[in-house]
Amino acid sequence: MGEWWKKSVVYQIYPRSFMDANGDGIGDLQGINQKLDYLAGLGVDILWLSPIYDSPNDDNGYDIRDYQKIMEEFGTMEDFEELLENVHQRGMKLVMDLVVNHTSDEHEWFTNHPEYYIWRDEPNNWRSIFSGPAWEYDERRKQYYLHLFSKKQPDLNWDNPVVREEVYRMMRWWLDKGIDGFRMDVINMISKDQSFPDAIDGNSEPYFLNGPKVHAYLKEMNEQVLSHYDIVTVGETPGAATEDAKRYTAADRKELNMIFTFEHMNLDQHSGEKWDFKPLELTNLKKNLEKWQHALHEEGWNSLYWNNHDQPRVVSRFGNDGEYRIESAKMLATCLHFMQGTPYIYQGEELGMTNVQFETIGDYRDIETLNMYKEKREQGVPEEDILKSIHAKGRDNARTPMQWSDAPNGGFTTGTPWLQVNPNYPEINAEHITDEDSIYACYRSLISFRKTLDIITDGDFTLLHREDPELFAYTRKAGGEKLTVFCNFSENTRRVELPEGERLIGNYKALEENGELVLRPYEACAFLKKGSTLS
Repeated sequence: MGEWWKKSVVYQIYPRSFMDANGDGIGDLQGINQKLDYLAGLGVDILWLSPIYDSPNDDNGYDIRDYQKIMEEFGTMEDFEELLENVHQRGMKLVMDLVVNHTSDEHEWFTNHPEYYIWRDEPNNWRSIFSGPAWEYDERRKQYYLHLFSKKQPDLNWDNPVVREEVYRMMRWWLDKGIDGFRMDVINMISKDQSFPDAIDGNSEPYFLNGPKVHAYLKEMNEQVLSHYDIVTVGETPGAATEDAKRYTAADRKELNMIFTFEHMNLDQHSGEKWDFKPLELTNLKKNLEKWQHALHEEGWNSLYWNNHDQPRVVSRFGNDGEYRIESAKMLATCLHFMQGTPYIYQGEELGMTNVQFETIGDYRDIETLNMYKEKREQGVPEEDILKSIHAKGRDNARTPMQWSDAPNGGFTTGTPWLQVNPNYPEINAEHITDEDSIYACYRSLISFRKTLDIITDGDFTLLHREDPELFAYTRKAGGEKLTVFCNFSENTRRVELPEGERLIGNYKALEENGELVLRPYEACAFLKKGSTLS
């Protein structure tokens, strides 16, 4: 079984917000079916669906009631099987979200097999990631159960071998249907320190992130399930450092193909507090991505991403979503897609979709956002300050419906959308993709280069202009070739030495003066030098 995923590009679909085929305001499987040619035209290889399983939707589908049933709002199992067949017919693959750190409290296991969960007579002081205590009292058992997320998401007890076998059986069931892999939600949280000590300030992360038996469980999962199929796996692993990543992704360890790191997503906040944001210092971003490029080169594999369903829109976050929206969206794409790893595109990223600024908390739907708002208001934080944080970092920034056209609701639905569409949909939508200068066209070119240029997959990485606060530049070298990438993260015009080679791509028409390369606001360009005499 080959490592085909190393040359692949993944497109993440958040089904609730992608396309609504039946007019109920909620995206669905038939809606995805209608847009497969759009995705095939982009050139992506793998579609990753955020959860589509039966769920009471306390956390938008990440609270699963039945792993082998489709959420009614999204359609039926027949709809799913039709979608899978249509994806495969177009030469693409389909990856499912695997959520097995926890289930919904409405899963029949919680009622009929309480031993599948984690119970204590007395709670410790751990706090939930979604605010408040991480333990909830259950009247029937007269005990407390652990929930690292919502109280409707009780954590499974992976130390119980029956739980692990149930999970493996369910995974085989989906793989036997023909799906092509799993994105594994918070997979490095499945093993907890069984002594459950009190934590400093309630921060229990040291006791469940990359826990004591997580590698043993993933090796077992690989041996029992994953190794029997030609699939791709990516683990979501908050708090994983480069050394952890090597352990998860090194081929000879037989665990996962790649993981999602979060370090670069935490650089615009103070002291690990998501909502306490600060401006990004580009030098920090460069050094962090350099560290990951070096650490996993020939020792593991990187996933490359700016956006997902949990992160704000990158063009608003690290770019300029006003005057230079198109330029900075292309620049950010160019910067990421020439690195080593498997790139992930989140729906709407290829259109340059932006953050949204709803005026009242009543317009938001995300449980993390709503819980934070309630907690901060109780602490006396002014509403306008909380909304400012939500506008910058809230998860609903990524979840506003996909903007297909300038029709009402962006062409997403003929009904009332479950979450309001970003008001800028008349200007930012998929009708513009035929323009050869569109952001979509830029992504299509970058995806094409990855398929045809081995240096993108194999080359080493060298950071240039390390201390420059505005330029992100690097080279990739392999097999006598050299790829040089320049990205201007500022509104200033900069001049640099003209790199060797032929210009591959740029978001402006080339401009050279006096033998120098002129980089205009948010300009990006890449040059490829072929030959075998490189130093």
